[in-house]
Amino acid sequence: MTKTSYDVRVYEIEARKNSQGKVTSYRLEWRVDGERFKDSFKRKVQADKFRSDLVSAASKGTPFDVSTGLPMSATSVLKPLAWYAFACDYTDSKWKDASAKHRADIARVLMLATPMFFVTGRGKPDAKLLRRALSRYAYNTKQRGDAPEDVKAALAWVERNTRNVDFVADEEVLRNVLDVITTKQDGTRMAAVTVKKYRGILHNALQHAVVKKALASNPLTGLSWISVKASSEVDRRSVLNPPQGRAFLAAVAEEEAAGGRQLVAMFGAMLYCGLRPEEAVEVADYNLVLPDLVKNPETGELEEPPEDDDWGELFVGPVSPEVARDWTDSGDVRDTRSMPKHRAENETRGPIPVPPVQVRLFRAHLKEFGVGANGRLFRGVRVDHVPGTTIRELHRRARAKVLSNTELDTPLAKRPYDLRHTCLSTQLNAGIPPQQVAQWAGNSVEVLLRTYAKCLTGQADVMRKRMAAALRV
Repeated sequence: MTKTSYDVRVYEIEARKNSQGKVTSYRLEWRVDGERFKDSFKRKVQADKFRSDLVSAASKGTPFDVSTGLPMSATSVLKPLAWYAFACDYTDSKWKDASAKHRADIARVLMLATPMFFVTGRGKPDAKLLRRALSRYAYNTKQRGDAPEDVKAALAWVERNTRNVDFVADEEVLRNVLDVITTKQDGTRMAAVTVKKYRGILHNALQHAVVKKALASNPLTGLSWISVKASSEVDRRSVLNPPQGRAFLAAVAEEEAAGGRQLVAMFGAMLYCGLRPEEAVEVADYNLVLPDLVKNPETGELEEPPEDDDWGELFVGPVSPEVARDWTDSGDVRDTRSMPKHRAENETRGPIPVPPVQVRLFRAHLKEFGVGANGRLFRGVRVDHVPGTTIRELHRRARAKVLSNTELDTPLAKRPYDLRHTCLSTQLNAGIPPQQVAQWAGNSVEVLLRTYAKCLTGQADVMRKRMAAALRV
C-alpha cells in the first residue's frame, strides 16, 4: 500500500548560481513526513508554479505520497509503462535529431540499464546475445525491424520480463542503475567525462518518462551521487613545439604505402589551422582560398609569393565524425553533419588564416593529387573518404619516428587531436587575443581559456614588463 501523510512543509525557492555569479537554476525543497525532496527548474516561473501547486494541495488537506513527495492527486494520474517499451519509445523520439554518435551512446546507456528492470532471470537469454539484441536492434530505430530470429526471441523475453519505469523512483534502485551504466566490464569506473555524459543521457530519458506520465518527477534531479570531476584542461606535455611539428609532418609524408603523402596536408590542417580531425577530412576546394602564384619578372615563370604575402583562408563547413554504419542515416561510416557542437544548420566557420607553410602543403597536394568528385581534397588509398583507422595508424607511425623512446611514454602528441591543441596553444602563446583564437577555433572564449590554461607559458614576464611600463607613466 502507498504510505501517505499530511505532514508537509514547503520551503522557499533557492536561486542556484555558478562561479561567475549567474543564476543557472531554481531549486525547491519540501518535506513530507520528515522525508526530504527537491527539484530544480531552469526558470523561476516554473519553480513558482510547482511550489504553488504543492502549497495549494497541502492547504486543501490533500494527502501526500511519502515515496514520491507529491500530492496523491498528482500521483494518481501516473500511467504504468514497462521499461522496455518506454526505452524503445525514447530511442525513437531522439533518433531524428541526434547525431550518429549520440544515438550509439543512448543505445549503450539503455542497454546497460535494462537488466536492472528484469523481473526474473528464469529463461533469460545468453548475456552476449542480450547485449547485441538491445544495443544493435531494440534501441536502434533503423535496425529494429531487421532483427534476426535469435534476436527477436531474446527481445520477446525482455518485453515480457521488464518492470515498469517507476521502479527507478526508488533511490537505491536509481543508484544501482547509475553504478551499472558507468562501470566498465573490468569493474572499474569509466572516465569522468563518460560518467558525466551517461548520467546526462539517463537524466534526459527519465525526463521523457515524466512527460509520458510514467514518473511523477525526475528522481535523478538533485540526487547526490559520486563526485564527477571531468577536467577539460589540455596537458601542456601533449603539445608539440614547432620543430617537432615539422618533423612529424615529414614523417607522415614518408609513409607512402599507408597513404601518408596524400594525407600530409590533412595533418597539416590540424597542426597549422587548428582543425578537428572530423573537420580536416572534409576540407574541400570550394572552402579553401589560396593566394595566386606570382610571375618571376626575369624568367616569366610562376612562383610562390614571398612568405609574408603567402597566406590563405579556410572556411569550415560540414564535419564527418566516424561511427559504425548502423547509426548513420546513410549507412556510411562517417556521419556528415552541417557543423559540430550543436551549431546552426549549414553554418560555416571562418575565415581561418592558413599560414604560408600550410598554403604550400595545400598547393603541393592539389598539384599531385587534385580533388575528389565531391570537391574533397583528402581520400584514402582505396576509398573516397579517409578512414579513422588510417588517421590513427599514420599518426602512430609518425610519432614513433619523431619521438624518442622516453617521449613515447609521455602524453606528447599521443592523439591526432593533440595537433589541434598544439595549434591553438601556439596561437595563444604568440599573443593573439583569445577572442580571435576562439573565433577561429569555433569555441567560446570561456571554453578556450579553461581548456588551454596550462598551456600558456612565458606570459608572466611580458605581463610584468607591461605593468612596469604602466607604473612609470
